[in-house]
Amino acid sequence: MRFWLGASFSGTGEFTELARAAERCGFDTLTLSDHLFYADFASPYPYSRSGRPRWDARTHWPDVWVTIGAMAAVTSTLRFAPNVYVAPARDLFTVAKQVSTAAVLSHERVAFGVGVGWCKEEFVATGQDFHTRGKRLDAMLPTLRALWSGATVALDGLPPLSISPTPEHPIPVYVGGDSEAALRRAARLGDGWIGNRIYTEEQLDEVLAALRGHLEANGRSADGFEVIAPLAVLPDAETYRRFAAKGVTGTLAAPWWLATDEEKSRYGAGTLDLKIATMERFAEEVIAKM
Repeated sequence: MRFWLGASFSGTGEFTELARAAERCGFDTLTLSDHLFYADFASPYPYSRSGRPRWDARTHWPDVWVTIGAMAAVTSTLRFAPNVYVAPARDLFTVAKQVSTAAVLSHERVAFGVGVGWCKEEFVATGQDFHTRGKRLDAMLPTLRALWSGATVALDGLPPLSISPTPEHPIPVYVGGDSEAALRRAARLGDGWIGNRIYTEEQLDEVLAALRGHLEANGRSADGFEVIAPLAVLPDAETYRRFAAKGVTGTLAAPWWLATDEEKSRYGAGTLDLKIATMERFAEEVIAKM
């Protein structure tokens, strides 16, 4: 079981210190989420009962790849991934060049967490078709892999082309989302699946069964297929071992969401000091015992 730090909703100025602390505490990967802007969205947010986002205009959404570059510069082993990057809201070459450059500059410590997105307004703003986003992502992923390999690629209407720089090794692709379309996409095109909601054991069992079925339908084995799942459990090494036996290879946690009243009183609610203190406690109580 590998532990990923879910650092979304943090202030932009906190990310480099969170990255240093995550590396020191033994986290494998730090994740952050992707949004272009805040507005009074008409699009329903799929992960709340009300259909409204859980954040407001004051919440920071720093550019994923700029932030990963800054964090990579102050660490040496910690890995990074968006959870998730809304690739079809951008053009193919913007995505290809950003991710490839981040992989090279980080010495290949980048994974590509990717999803189709839910916010139609962001697609309208970038001039991309919201309604074909799934089909376009399906087409993008094989082409991105080819471009990241340094290969020359033939695309309609363009001469044979390649990009540089590119990493020496393939960039892992983790497909996010738990709709049937997303799970099929992960099994068909991904190196793994990453969840972007908190799952109960029953919910996760359904996801795992669906993933196994889609992998089998695509002639793939579950062996080597990564499953990164945020879990609705209290942090406990034995519980994580049980999930690992089910095929979960990593979990995503933000320890400060479970800060004690004493910790909040000592460090201040929502502060960087609180986040680092709870990460250190999580490392001692959970990571060190795995």
